Amino acid sequence: MEDIKTSWDIVELSRQQDRMTGHELIDLIFEDFIEFHGDRSIGDDKAIVGGIASLKGKPVTVIGVQKGKNLSDNIETNFGQPSPEGYRKALRLMKQAEKFNRPIICFVNTPGAYSGATAEERGQGSAIATNLLEMSGLSVPVISILTGEGGSGGALALSVANEVWIMENATYSILSPEGFATILWKDGSKAKEASELMKMTAKDLLENKIVDKIILEYNGEKKLTNEEIANNLQEELEKALDRYSLMSKEDIKLNREIRFRKY
Repeated sequence: MEDIKTSWDIVELSRQQDRMTGHELIDLIFEDFIEFHGDRSIGDDKAIVGGIASLKGKPVTVIGVQKGKNLSDNIETNFGQPSPEGYRKALRLMKQAEKFNRPIICFVNTPGAYSGATAEERGQGSAIATNLLEMSGLSVPVISILTGEGGSGGALALSVANEVWIMENATYSILSPEGFATILWKDGSKAKEASELMKMTAKDLLENKIVDKIILEYNGEKKLTNEEIANNLQEELEKALDRYSLMSKEDIKLNREIRFRKY
């Protein structure tokens, strides 16, 4: 069933409203979640949810992009398009995690950072660039998981990680297929053709070593439940964090540097 899906099929699946949100993933995988708010500068961005939690008794910092399940929720979360204060909030939580030696887990599902005039006025480009710089030097392990759309710098600002995982029907790309088609052919209606060229599916990304692991959403032809997917993720996260617990801070930073220097 899964082998016959086209790239455009997967793009459409990655955009479905029934995909797990940041809040849902956090609630299913972790215990004792305490959410933090605000960037200590302008305000709080509801497109980014984050705080501290426990993974089988071990403290972690978790950060996720929040999309809505309906129109009103999507308006509240800006359709999962973070603003500068969202990225600054995420970075504040990451630096706090580093101070208290907590691993960082990020869940990414965004078509891209919000590109409106207000975001530009508040420093969207600078906020994303600062995240890229600061994440590259964190001394604690970072695992980023693409759970739906992974679009442009908006996704990369939460994905400068030691390991980048992707769910089976998620995507990761420099921009949307519609945007790619508009630039390449001056015709956004050719998005389907663009999605094939962009190599943005989990299978393509793993083959090209852009991601490190695929989190399955199907067992053969049977679609896994959200609980089953979350349980698998929990097990994989436990294994990964056990590996990093044996590494020094310098080795963790070096591991991340080597990963990105391959490109």
